[in-house]
Amino acid sequence: MVEVRDTPSGVTFAVKIHPRAKKNAITGELGDALKVALTAPPVDGKANDACIEFFANLLKVPRSSVTIASGQTSRNKVIRVAGLSAEELTRRLNMRSHS
Repeated sequence: MVEVRDTPSGVTFAVKIHPRAKKNAITGELGDALKVALTAPPVDGKANDACIEFFANLLKVPRSSVTIASGQTSRNKVIRVAGLSAEELTRRLNMRSHS
């Protein structure tokens, strides 16, 4: 079960990135993290940019609302989304993953 936390600066959740995938997609869960496949390679921050872009599009929020709270150089990251509650984030992710 992915743990989603409300913080003063936005809602946070853990992800495990799989770079150089065939397509950008949420591929499941691993422990308390969301598994995310990204086509970008893990060089020069490209995977980080792709990760931010992916979640901004998926959650229908401005790109500036999505930040990497920790794990910039790791496959394990914590994503922060400003302007959404934990409930709203969970609803948008569930809605997207079942359609």
